[in-house]
Amino acid sequence: MSTAPAHLLEELEPVVAQNLDRHLGLAQEWHPHDYVPWSEGRDFAAMGGEDWAPEQSRLSEVGKAAMITNLLTEDNLPSYHREIATRFGRDGAWGTWVGRWTAEENRHGIAMRDYLVVTRGVDPVELERARMDYMTSGYDSGDKTPLEAVTYVSFQELATRVSHRNTGKVTGDPVADKLLARISKDENLHMVFYRNIVEAALKIAPDATMRAIADEVIGFEMPGATMAGFRRNSMMIAKAGVYDLRLHHDEVIAPILKYWNVDGLTGLGPEGEKAREELATFMAGLDEQATRFVDRRAESRARTAARSESGETPDIAS
Repeated sequence: MSTAPAHLLEELEPVVAQNLDRHLGLAQEWHPHDYVPWSEGRDFAAMGGEDWAPEQSRLSEVGKAAMITNLLTEDNLPSYHREIATRFGRDGAWGTWVGRWTAEENRHGIAMRDYLVVTRGVDPVELERARMDYMTSGYDSGDKTPLEAVTYVSFQELATRVSHRNTGKVTGDPVADKLLARISKDENLHMVFYRNIVEAALKIAPDATMRAIADEVIGFEMPGATMAGFRRNSMMIAKAGVYDLRLHHDEVIAPILKYWNVDGLTGLGPEGEKAREELATFMAGLDEQATRFVDRRAESRARTAARSESGETPDIAS
C-alpha cells in the first residue's frame, strides 16, 4: 500500500498558514469568567460551608452525565497537545496552530469546571476523582500518521461541537446553554481548519488521503471512550438525543464527506478507489444502524409514555 509523501506536512504548510490567518480573523475573544454565575458560589465544608448534595444541582440527569463526559474529555488536553505536537511539529505555521488550538481548548475546561463547581451542578469530589483517573491514564491515539491525525480531528471537532451544543439544550439551565453554545463556536472553527487541510491534502496525495478518510471514519471513536463510565453515560446521552448514531451520520460524517466531494472525486488510483468503496459500504451500514436505533428509541419512548399515562411503574431497563 502506498503512503502519503514524507514531505506532505511541508507541502501543506502554506495552506496551514492561510487557514491559521483565517482562523485568527474569525475567532472572537471571550473569557470564561463571563459565563459563570459567581454570585451563586459559596464555601464548601472545608472552609466552614456546606458540602455538595444532589438536591443542590439544577441540571437534568442527562445534563449531568453529558457535562461530566464532555468536561473530562476536555480535561485530557495535555495528551491531545502531545498527540498533535508530535505529529504536526512545533515550528512554523503548524507549530503556531498547535499552540493556539491548545490555548483555545484549555478555555473550555476552565469554563465548564468553574460553572459546575459554582452552581454545584455535580459532585465536585467525584468530578475531581474522575479527572485524576482519566488524566493519569491519558489518551493515546495509537500510531496515526499526521495525515490520519488531521483527518480524525476533522470529524472529532465537529462531533464535539454537536455534543456540546445539544448538551446545553438538555441541561435545563439557560446559563449552561449559553456557555456551551459559546464553546461550540470554537469547536466549529477548529473543525473548519482541519477540514480545509484535508481538502488540500486530497489534491496533493489523493489516494493516501482517501485511505486515511476511510480508515478514520470506519474506526472512529471519541477520545473520551476510555474514561470510566463512558459506555453508561454515552448510552444515556444517545437515548436523550444529545449524540447518537443518527447525529453521527447526518451531522458529523456525511457533511464533511460531502464538503470533500468524496463521491465525485476524480483522479484516484486503485488504492483510493478501494478506500472509497469501503467507505461507501460502511456509510450505508451506519445509516441502517442509525435508523434501527432511532426506531427502537421511539418505541421505547412510546412504551414509557403509555405506562406513565396508565400509572404503571416504568421499566428502567428500557
